[in-house]
Amino acid sequence: MTSDLSLAQLRRLRLKNQRLAEGARVASGASVVRDLCALQAQEWSSAQLAIAARATGITQADIRRAREVDRSFVLTWSLRGTLHLIAVEDVASQLALCGPGAIRGTRRRYQQLGLSESIREKALGEIQDILKREGALIRSQLAQALAERGIPVAGQAIHHLVRYAALRGLICLGPELDGDLTYVLLADWQPIGTGLWRPQDPARELALRYLRAYAPATLVDFSRWFGLGAREVKAAWAAVADECFTVSIPGGEAFMLHEQISDLMKMPEQQPARFLPRYDNYLLGYASRDFMVDEAYAKQVHPGGGLIRACVIIDGEAVANWKLEKRRAGVRVVVEPFEALERSIFPSLEAEVESLGRFLDTDAELRVAKG
Repeated sequence: MTSDLSLAQLRRLRLKNQRLAEGARVASGASVVRDLCALQAQEWSSAQLAIAARATGITQADIRRAREVDRSFVLTWSLRGTLHLIAVEDVASQLALCGPGAIRGTRRRYQQLGLSESIREKALGEIQDILKREGALIRSQLAQALAERGIPVAGQAIHHLVRYAALRGLICLGPELDGDLTYVLLADWQPIGTGLWRPQDPARELALRYLRAYAPATLVDFSRWFGLGAREVKAAWAAVADECFTVSIPGGEAFMLHEQISDLMKMPEQQPARFLPRYDNYLLGYASRDFMVDEAYAKQVHPGGGLIRACVIIDGEAVANWKLEKRRAGVRVVVEPFEALERSIFPSLEAEVESLGRFLDTDAELRVAKG
């Protein structure tokens, strides 16, 4: 089966699968993380806003409770060696798939920092002993304890040691302490092997989950998102080939699952505004952002240096940047359009600002700068 999709249709299908379309939002942070297969979280504050854009009726306190009390998802390094939120049942399989490649890709940096394999292995044992004795520690506390045991921690060394320990499945990010995230032993925080789902073919399952959340998508999209090796990517994609069909999109071809055929039969309608934070999955989940931002404004989304700016999207297209400004009472949401916005979309912007205020449990007002 093949279908020709317009740019608008492509965006709407991706919005639906990413839980950003009207009627596609879910009722909990845990559902968002699980449905997206993992949620980019190199900035914890942005990750919370990414959940807010996809969930209804929840607050920031609910997300923190889900992570720290219910522990329905885990904050750790995984895909591409970057911090993500991962559903607890997916942690073991995703680390097994993504951890080794991320470690291999960092070997040169380990050498530059003097972190030989033997030093890294020794650090694992020391980290385990320290956290078992002391409990949750912030980075500076853990670094001091490691230094006292002869482990090099200067400069970026401590970052790469804790990242290595996380990719090996030893630690994850624990509760906040006076505004800082702590490190804890993963086995203590959420015991691996207790209620965790281990699919028979993790790579195939990963490809299926990715397509459910990101289709229409390509093999290159899948490869870039997970950062797997070429052999693993091809094997995973081949394993789901019989469950896919091809669609023509602007610039090439993409794949969807047969179970998603109904989405083509009833194409989503034009979509309202959404406020996406920095590093949102919608902005990062594909090899190219051409589908969601005009070339003239591409630098407004991705100015370079790995930065992905917060964007307002209308019908899946980036039309503005936005930021939060704290006020004496509440927050102001400042929208900076790429070009003048039509007045007809202002009610949609106002509605999203109200929703954001409820999420943050504070008053929120909208200010649109001149485009």
